Amino acid sequence: MSNGPAGHVARSTVRPNRETGRQGPIRTFLHTADGIPVDSVYDPGPVVYEAASPAPEASAFPSGGLVFVIAHGFTGDVDRPHVRRVAGVLRGYGAVVTFSFRGHGRSGGRSTVGDKEVLDLAAAVEWARGLGHARVVTVGFSMGGSVVLRHAALRPGTVDAVVSVSSPARWYYRGTAPMRRLHWLVTRPGGRLVSRYGLRTRIHHRDWDPVPLSPVEAVPGLAPTPLLLVHGDRDGYFPLDHPRMLAEAAGDHGELWVEPGMGHAEHAADDALMARIGDWAVSAAG
Repeated sequence: MSNGPAGHVARSTVRPNRETGRQGPIRTFLHTADGIPVDSVYDPGPVVYEAASPAPEASAFPSGGLVFVIAHGFTGDVDRPHVRRVAGVLRGYGAVVTFSFRGHGRSGGRSTVGDKEVLDLAAAVEWARGLGHARVVTVGFSMGGSVVLRHAALRPGTVDAVVSVSSPARWYYRGTAPMRRLHWLVTRPGGRLVSRYGLRTRIHHRDWDPVPLSPVEAVPGLAPTPLLLVHGDRDGYFPLDHPRMLAEAAGDHGELWVEPGMGHAEHAADDALMARIGDWAVSAAG
């Protein structure tokens, strides 16, 4: 395990699995611009390479290769089965970076529920670029869906395509029972205690100051980066006015898929849907 800066893995050696001929993953802690250690995993896919140099990553992978950077939903982390499953499907289309947002899993800090998490994603994208990938697609779910939108708007040109699944359009939404429960977790001391010990998610006690750019405000700033919005028509957290607001804000550079029978985020995104997202990303990222 390394605690080096973002985009660097100290003295790592990448070796192919003798049975499959595939490289093993790299796991490390990246460091964000504000100093938070973020538990991160890179799976390079089927490329076979062996090196023993101090930092082989910079030359180990083809520069034209596609990499997906996955931003999980609230209370997820890099080791959750649903995160590993979606990463496994996308692995068939390119390399994959997964990471745990601050306050989640083994990462440091406390969750700000979509605000400072942009810095976590930025560190993961920087790492992916540093590994030699010229094409980066961010794929976010729920809270992570809002983060990929804001990251692409605040840091234009850093990614080649964006996929946002089950994202809210606006902040402070309490129109569904699951969102009212989530607000209790975030805003009440008892809720934060339940989240910490029951959900492995440590939430910051401070309110947003200032309130961050909302997803619907961020979306116009993504152009001309290709954008795919995916939302289930049975999403129990955010009804369909959320993706429709985002699609309207995106205009011609955004595409909306409303999925019949789909619920919320990673748990509801089945393998067939993830495969379609992989196909879209390969085409959109060139």
